[in-house]
Amino acid sequence: MTTIRWTEDGIGRAADWHSENGAPPPATVQIIGDETTADEACRSARAGVGLLWRGDFHNGRQLVQAMSRRLRGDRGGNREATGGRRSGGRRGGRGRSRDRRGRDQFVSSGDSDGPALDAALSFFAERDAIEQRARLLGRVVVELGSDFDLALRRAPDVAAACRAAYGPSDGPVCVSLTELGGVLSAYEWQLRGVEIPALGDSVHPRYGVFSPVRGEYLDLVAQTPLPWGRQAGSVSPGTDSAQPTGTAFDLGTGTGVLAAILLRRGAATVVATDINPRAVACASENLDRLCPGADVSVIEADLFPPGRADLIVCNPPWLPAQPTSALEIGIYDPDSAVLHRFIERLTDHLTPAGEGWLIISDLAERLGLRPSGELRERIEAAGLRVLERIDTVPRHSRAADTADALHAARSAEVTSLWRLGLR
Repeated sequence: MTTIRWTEDGIGRAADWHSENGAPPPATVQIIGDETTADEACRSARAGVGLLWRGDFHNGRQLVQAMSRRLRGDRGGNREATGGRRSGGRRGGRGRSRDRRGRDQFVSSGDSDGPALDAALSFFAERDAIEQRARLLGRVVVELGSDFDLALRRAPDVAAACRAAYGPSDGPVCVSLTELGGVLSAYEWQLRGVEIPALGDSVHPRYGVFSPVRGEYLDLVAQTPLPWGRQAGSVSPGTDSAQPTGTAFDLGTGTGVLAAILLRRGAATVVATDINPRAVACASENLDRLCPGADVSVIEADLFPPGRADLIVCNPPWLPAQPTSALEIGIYDPDSAVLHRFIERLTDHLTPAGEGWLIISDLAERLGLRPSGELRERIEAAGLRVLERIDTVPRHSRAADTADALHAARSAEVTSLWRLGLR
């Protein structure tokens, strides 16, 4: 863990620095409080200064909200104080974020027509603005004590939420106020849970684990006939086997919600995988509660576990772009690497009559980020065939938001379950 250093009341201070997004600690730190205005904070943040908040907790959150409004309304707000040059992104570099590099590659490829190009450029502009805004807002930081105590006026008790997110405390640590807000919000969801109609129950997401907020893809998995039911002559969604049968893999399990649906539908054995240790712990907790006594294992793995299965389910990130936060890893995947590896390696893990279920949206195609027809071409090149494609429409609020710059694409989006088999 790296260290952040500052001077306060003439005394040199230091603490550990933690950033879920890998942001480095600011080299220069300024102490700020209730008297600091949003305009002043924005100017300092653009100059690369870290702003250590010592005022009232709620006033600090209001300051960040006011900064966000200014940055959203200021077209120059996503430029750092570098003579107009774009900043180097989260990992430094030569003045371009990964999404800007992806945009430049997309434009130079000439693969899309006018409308698709316009949609893609709007998408990349939005992503770039989000990344830059998140970086600036992340420069407002707070200090947590040796037991995650927060010594600010009107501050809530954040210790339990921080322990749930970070584990045991190793001593004083500084984090951004926006990250701490995410930790507190995630802990509320972890305690309260998220209702899943397809399960008739709830799952409890942990911090850093993608929450299943889009119910349409869960319904697809809950209603599509299982391959072993088809082989037995049962093709109706409501006629799953009364006796557990069949082996299933749930790749990138997250909260474990799809594994739970498969077990409740009669899968005899489920192996759920995730590369994120938090997700492995989260899915294990949910599956122990939702499916007690079931033959299910949750393992830390990069996509596929060893062996073969009758059903392999994968709901990869849908958009080929760089995530700007830990939670966005469930939505954005640079170069669609997870999607491509799933397709390319599926034949090595399916039983002869097994099926791969790929759940994915066509938003990438509608935004011009993936050429139309490329997905089917990759499927065929991998030695697979499309048995069926089952479509549904999104039910999330952004699909109906006419103020969204990407409304035309989002409102026409289709989410599909692709049933894939061996050729």
